[in-house]
Amino acid sequence: MHTRAQSNDTIFNSSRTQKVTQAVTKIPSYWQWRLYVICMFLNDLVLIGLAFRLSYFIRFESAIPVFQEQALQSLSFYRTLVFILIPIWLTVFAIVGLYNRQNLLGGTREYSLVFNGTTIGMFLVIAAGFLAHDYVFARGWLLMAWGIAFTLISLGRFLLRRVIYYLRGEGYYLSPAVIVGANDEGISLAQQLSKWKTSGFHVIGFVDKKLPAGYPVLKNLQCLGSVDQLDSILANYSVEEIILATSAISSRDKMLDIFKRYGVTSNVNVRMSSGLYEIITTGLTVKDFAYVPLVGVNPVRLTGLDRVMKWSLDYTLTIIGLILISPLLFFLALAIKLDSPGPVIHRRRVMGMNGSQFDAFKFRTMRSDGDDILAARPELQAELAQFHKLKDDPRVTRTGKWLRRFSLDELPQLFNVLFGQMSLVGPRMISPEEISNYNQWDINLLTIRPGLTGLWQVSGRSDVTYDERVRLDMYYIRNWSIWLDLQLLLQTIPAVFYGHGAY
Repeated sequence: MHTRAQSNDTIFNSSRTQKVTQAVTKIPSYWQWRLYVICMFLNDLVLIGLAFRLSYFIRFESAIPVFQEQALQSLSFYRTLVFILIPIWLTVFAIVGLYNRQNLLGGTREYSLVFNGTTIGMFLVIAAGFLAHDYVFARGWLLMAWGIAFTLISLGRFLLRRVIYYLRGEGYYLSPAVIVGANDEGISLAQQLSKWKTSGFHVIGFVDKKLPAGYPVLKNLQCLGSVDQLDSILANYSVEEIILATSAISSRDKMLDIFKRYGVTSNVNVRMSSGLYEIITTGLTVKDFAYVPLVGVNPVRLTGLDRVMKWSLDYTLTIIGLILISPLLFFLALAIKLDSPGPVIHRRRVMGMNGSQFDAFKFRTMRSDGDDILAARPELQAELAQFHKLKDDPRVTRTGKWLRRFSLDELPQLFNVLFGQMSLVGPRMISPEEISNYNQWDINLLTIRPGLTGLWQVSGRSDVTYDERVRLDMYYIRNWSIWLDLQLLLQTIPAVFYGHGAY
């Protein structure tokens, strides 16, 4: 039973809620977002101009022998051209949605839009040059401006996003949200949205007809009332987001009524969960049969162009990487052999895509008599069964500890990537015995190849709880894009260097 003290320990008395209230009081949400859009606009304006100027310096003033000398227009011509191009590019950015609140702070999706915007802007310049024969500009200058602009604008938006993430911890740039439905799905949604503080959602409570107002559903969240009281709840708590836990709404008419009442207003966004506890993350397709739209589930997560892009990234970087680190692989193998008797390579049986199994290669980091050591320590066996890792593992060799700290023991898995069994970036690979720990999510885990690195790798590795690992894997599968892979590859470098959570 909840005590009265626990009941009073609600979101309304939490320090986080006080921050939100104070922030909204000081600067209304509308003006917060308008300020951010202005910052985005200024970021793009300055960095587009800087990109064109840097490309001019590299092309004409750096004396790099790669470029051929040509009788081209003067600096004043390019300066005038840039003054014309900047507003055109900014207009293109606005058209593709780079100043739309729905696309801001969208992670890799935002980078994708930046790429689209800069690419369209470049082709507009090419088209203008083709039509206007009197104006000739260097192709190298334009190509460099395109690449530099994409890089600088993406970096600028990345840094501004980090500022917003910090401000969200102070109560700014948050959208007050209520969850309609206090069943298992609604509670799961609230826990996940509350845990990710950078999500932008500030869940203030539940709306459920089966519970009385004030009933404590979670430690800091209570029922605010029933669906019939939504109007007053939205007004009293300045709610901007209504999240429907669809499995909690028994009546289809009731769900439609909510969409009719609030789905077309400009002040409130109505969002609907999948209704499947996020079981299906592989993507859904809608196709008409006899004029009836039917929803189908993709058997694999990546298809078509997405699959080609991921395959190209894997094989290109893996082949180049193996060539560059081949001397390192030789010296690591030699160190393992000299440190303790046994094979250099350890084979671990793991799950692959579509339920297949394969041997994942790793440099051996344990002693050959590791099973005997573990058999004599029942407490370690229990810890291993629970967490699938041992923080202080007596079986690990001296060289093995060093290899694990910097994840060098996983380098042989590059050959698994070449064999098509793994990907550079993907969910954490698991043994066949672990599949039961994924519960209802197991049907998604095997729709994509396991990765050499991934969200788990850059989020703390072994310091992350098992449930959080599962959640991170599902997030990756559901939100995959080539930009997310590139981002995780870049984040892996500092994660490995500092060795946090590696054991």
